[in-house]
Amino acid sequence: MEKVKPKKHLGQHFLKDEGIARKIVEQLPMDDFEQIIEVGPGMGVLTKYLIDKFGKKIVALDIDQHSVDFLKKKYPDHQEQFVYQDFLSVDFSKQTKGGIAVIGNFPYNVSSQLLFRIWENFKLINCTVCMIQKEVADRIVSKEGNKVYGILSVLLQAYFDIEYNFTVPPQVFDPPPKVQSAVITLRRKKDIPDVDQRFLKRVVKSAFGKRRKTLRNALKDLNLTEFNFDDELFGRRAEQLSVSEFIQLTNRLNNE
Repeated sequence: MEKVKPKKHLGQHFLKDEGIARKIVEQLPMDDFEQIIEVGPGMGVLTKYLIDKFGKKIVALDIDQHSVDFLKKKYPDHQEQFVYQDFLSVDFSKQTKGGIAVIGNFPYNVSSQLLFRIWENFKLINCTVCMIQKEVADRIVSKEGNKVYGILSVLLQAYFDIEYNFTVPPQVFDPPPKVQSAVITLRRKKDIPDVDQRFLKRVVKSAFGKRRKTLRNALKDLNLTEFNFDDELFGRRAEQLSVSEFIQLTNRLNNE
């Protein structure tokens, strides 16, 4: 069976280390998920461990038709589980009425988009285990006061408990990327914040869009003409606010 060649335009770097593949799958808890979506299975290095552990609960999505065809031939008893589809186009509300877990080696060029999509669908996606660029992983887990703390940090930490699992070196991929990778786990919080999700995103994006400016100036993009920005809080910069302070700020701005 002809192997799938990594395609540069799709940002593919196939994991070839079986030990790391097994370790990634082990991060996914044995919760009662109705469905587990694998993003970009490639040649199926994670897929075989997922099938062994979860069987028919797995659906593997890839935008590389060659990969989908390869995996259908490799796993003839699971052909219906391999789908040519972009994860970014999935309507999660039509997938299942129960919980969804997401797992995958996310292509570097769309990892932030994939994570924003997961964030948007937090009510349906209970857990995510993903391998991403280490630089992005460091950003996601960082706390206020850190120079890499930003939009993804605040939005994901507001809705998920995040764990940095382990670092992955370049040489275990084909082709090797020029940077290190990392595996992180996102588990939806038991206590979801009482805040308007879309407005939180607007506030956080405005605040970090001009991160060198104080909130008083950075939040002018929101056009809150009647709001009084005299409070000392607005003399601080975005990177100085904790996730909980961003939630409180959003509710305060939203109630004016």
